[in-house]
Amino acid sequence: MKKFLSLLLAAAMVLSLVGCGDNADAPVTSGDEGNTPPAVDNVEVNTDYVGPDWEAIDAMDYDAQSDAVYEHNLGEFAAAYATAKEELDDTDKRLALMAVAEAKMLESGVFVPIYGDGGTYAMTRVVPRSATTTSWGLDEYKDYTMLVTNELLKSTDRDALTALWSEAATADDYVASAKQYLADNGYTLTDTYNALNGYDLETWDIIATSYTSDSFFIAPTYTGLLEYDLKNVQQPAMAESYEISDDGCVYTFHLRQDGKWVDQQGREIGNVTADDWVASMEHVADNNDALGYLMSSDGGCGIKNYDAFINGECDFSEVGVKALDDYTLQYTLEQKFPAFITMLGYGCFAPLNRDFYMSQGGTFSADGVEYTPGDYGKTPANIAYNGPYTITNYTAQNVTSYAANPLYYDPDALGVQAINFYYNDGTDVLRAYNEAKAGTVAACGFNANALELAKTEVPDGETETYFDLYHYTTVNSATTYCGWLNINRKAFANFNDATLGVSPQSEEDRARTREAMNNQNFRLALAMAFDRGAYNGVQVGEDLKYASLKNSYVTGAFAQLANETTVDINGESKTYPAGTYYGVILQDQITADGYPIKVWDPTADSGAGSGDGFDGWYSVDNARAYLASAIAELANEGVEISADKPIYIDYPYGTYSEVNTNMANAYKQSIEASLEGKVIVNLVGFDDSLNLQYAYYRNTYGSEANFDISTGSGWGPDYGDPQTFLDTIQSYGYMCKNLGIY
Repeated sequence: MKKFLSLLLAAAMVLSLVGCGDNADAPVTSGDEGNTPPAVDNVEVNTDYVGPDWEAIDAMDYDAQSDAVYEHNLGEFAAAYATAKEELDDTDKRLALMAVAEAKMLESGVFVPIYGDGGTYAMTRVVPRSATTTSWGLDEYKDYTMLVTNELLKSTDRDALTALWSEAATADDYVASAKQYLADNGYTLTDTYNALNGYDLETWDIIATSYTSDSFFIAPTYTGLLEYDLKNVQQPAMAESYEISDDGCVYTFHLRQDGKWVDQQGREIGNVTADDWVASMEHVADNNDALGYLMSSDGGCGIKNYDAFINGECDFSEVGVKALDDYTLQYTLEQKFPAFITMLGYGCFAPLNRDFYMSQGGTFSADGVEYTPGDYGKTPANIAYNGPYTITNYTAQNVTSYAANPLYYDPDALGVQAINFYYNDGTDVLRAYNEAKAGTVAACGFNANALELAKTEVPDGETETYFDLYHYTTVNSATTYCGWLNINRKAFANFNDATLGVSPQSEEDRARTREAMNNQNFRLALAMAFDRGAYNGVQVGEDLKYASLKNSYVTGAFAQLANETTVDINGESKTYPAGTYYGVILQDQITADGYPIKVWDPTADSGAGSGDGFDGWYSVDNARAYLASAIAELANEGVEISADKPIYIDYPYGTYSEVNTNMANAYKQSIEASLEGKVIVNLVGFDDSLNLQYAYYRNTYGSEANFDISTGSGWGPDYGDPQTFLDTIQSYGYMCKNLGIY
């Protein structure tokens, strides 16, 4: 399951943490004092610069065009990343080599990281750490362990509860101590969790979707082999135990024998057996474009013969997933892949009840017939459930309701018996705040409008304000939203409706923009001209405008070396001690390459170090230096860039949303001021969120991407290894479609 994320879709979901804000000017400043990137006096000009041969490229088929554009812009990353992926025996050296490869990717400037989910003020009734915070897989969306109080949690009590979590040895220990603390301090628990979200759903088939906007709704309905608990430890779920072969290629799971499948009404329809994962893999193969990359040897764990089956080279019986008996399941990999076990929380490893699927008219190509899903996944009535909840009501863009599954194998684990998600399109900037105060929803984020009120309004019977009593700062996630540059733009209107998102650029403008977008110095000028703090401040306010900023694709603290490791940094052997963060190595490579990008601050997080919470890219001086070099190089291609003859770039945004409009204007103001009018941002408006998504998010191919710059989508990890991010930018990688290729 690809965790391909849309900021606009997620905005209302994450407790309205990124709600609408006031109009914001984008000041021309250097960035966050003390965390600014290093300065450069000038950037070397390649006097022999030659851009892509567009005449030859345009004569190629689309895949060949993509290959040529990819090699021109990302060839150095591709070579470094291939070296990293070839290292399978030493996982620490592999991690270090991946950091080296990411440095090459960031230096290319094909995108700039912006921020993650978090780093905002909020108030809540959800007990902290009462659900997993593991950043990969779908367990974070299952919510069933969540403890929810009837009363808003005071900041001091949240801190005390978080301390109890740190002290607890196990998840059960924390739940017990948290419940006792709440009772001792006058809190009462509710069995219902109500929240806002802004997601539109296309399918209820968890295996056939690559969108978080679908999996968010479906995750509570199924249980996989293993799940992460609220201490972020992987625990038995449908599998009671497992073994790994000595060569690391064979995983054997022993299933529990009390798992049940039910229909939407909670009526039993069968036992959960090993064949449910065999059927699942057959369905994954039939939906290979959605989820198959995680099974492939090229971009995932490498299930034995999966690629061969997809290519028509073998029967499914030779694929490495077997039901040894009703309750013994075995996966075999082509080669060792240590992160395999961390992948099991994803939709592509969800079980599928074969009989129910076929009763909906579904077929498998593995059976030698033409694949069709039939009615499976069309509505909540067209799926089977083995998870903690069933769907009791679904009304698009209104409400989705869940009730406890009466035959769930572990009913005592459910912290809440019912869940309701209410659709929020973001047009009412105070809806989340007002409903959280009233108790209609459990929580809200303080957008700029709400923050102003929260700092002045006093709850009945209290003497302090809502902000002083209840606020906390949300933890930044591993998800990274980015500003993507289209380096091979084909679409100048929406692929689903050519009357929407029509570009104002002339044919000459389009040709000049394409030349510029394929110049590394021009792209880096755009990246460094982007005041990400001002942009973020539109939605979260000045206080926290830097808190959620990210400076790399893979979060710097995402992984650490387990052992002392030596790696080559530009010809110099450098030894890193055990415990060294990925971000340290990433920064060292960028520094050695001479780029003024700061991706790691060793003093952050109380000295532990972090790559988040500061702007390590934005610098007006650096942006202008890179642009000057780009202007000189592009002159070799006959492209003049000046204030009188600027480069035009199209930026799609939602006119229906105040926050989206303000963010778009903040981007435009930042770029045009920083680059002195030599780049002009065309704001291309959409009055409907779904149509906007078709411009930048719901496209299958890069040729359908209707923008020059898009800041609305990002990636969250599929499993616990940096490869889960970097694979998306290799050739044919999933996020390459945001670059206009593949």
